[in-house]
Amino acid sequence: MLNTNVDRLVKISVLGAIAHPASGQSPYNISTDGEPVVVTGPSGITYNIRVGDSATRWIADHVEPAVSIRHPEGEGMAGANDGLNVLACVGNQALVVSGKAEGKTGTVTGKHGGAERIMVDFTPDIMEQMVLGDKIMIRAWGVGLALEDYPDVKLFNTSPDLLAAWNIEEHGGVLQVPVARKVPAAIMGSGLGRDNVYRGDYDITTFDEEMVSEYGLDQLRLGDFVAIMDADHRYGRIYREGAVSIGIVIHGDSYIAGHGPGVTSLMTSRSGKINPVLDARANLACVMGLREDI
Repeated sequence: MLNTNVDRLVKISVLGAIAHPASGQSPYNISTDGEPVVVTGPSGITYNIRVGDSATRWIADHVEPAVSIRHPEGEGMAGANDGLNVLACVGNQALVVSGKAEGKTGTVTGKHGGAERIMVDFTPDIMEQMVLGDKIMIRAWGVGLALEDYPDVKLFNTSPDLLAAWNIEEHGGVLQVPVARKVPAAIMGSGLGRDNVYRGDYDITTFDEEMVSEYGLDQLRLGDFVAIMDADHRYGRIYREGAVSIGIVIHGDSYIAGHGPGVTSLMTSRSGKINPVLDARANLACVMGLREDI
């Protein structure tokens, strides 16, 4: 058991509502080959895609698994959606508080930047009872989580429940962290330039066929834990040789330049205190028992 400060963390409620899919005035996205494409986008209730499913096979752009929520901001609520996006952590419990599915629970699986949404996994039978606008309360717990024996390893967006289930081991003062894939920092795209990683994500670009083949990126699954090599996420996202950052794949692939499967940051070390260990079952659906069919 890793030594943490969990007994001093605050557990607090944040609220979102199932967000409606949106489209601009033009339905077209322009691909990296210059082709206009019209495909399904993110948000809403995605009935046939959950964590554990492919991140790359869908006729879609930035598809988000299961249920996507935003705070239903109204008068006097400026900043509420920001609070939802900063405070919710991967692995937090989500409780449906309105509609036919009231009382059912799910699990936070990621944070999508730009649109500033939180993704929540529910079983198919629960999603069938939901409608757009249903409210979901998250017991937000994890902001400030720290490993007291590893001051160089910084945690973000990680709930204590996820950390406890992840099967991270210690060996010679280095954390052995199970991941499904390793990705070079050189191919990371949209999301670079932020001054923090406490919300949102950044994308693995998948347009170089040789790179995709070399790193098995066509096999990426939603919910996969991935190691971004030579990436330091302590105060934003930068290239730093020898640094390692671990994240989770939170949305699907894209046709648009600079975009691809999104990754929400979970932990980082700039000095080699994280050793990513390849494990085919290093996926949130397996680690937290969200599905039995993968």
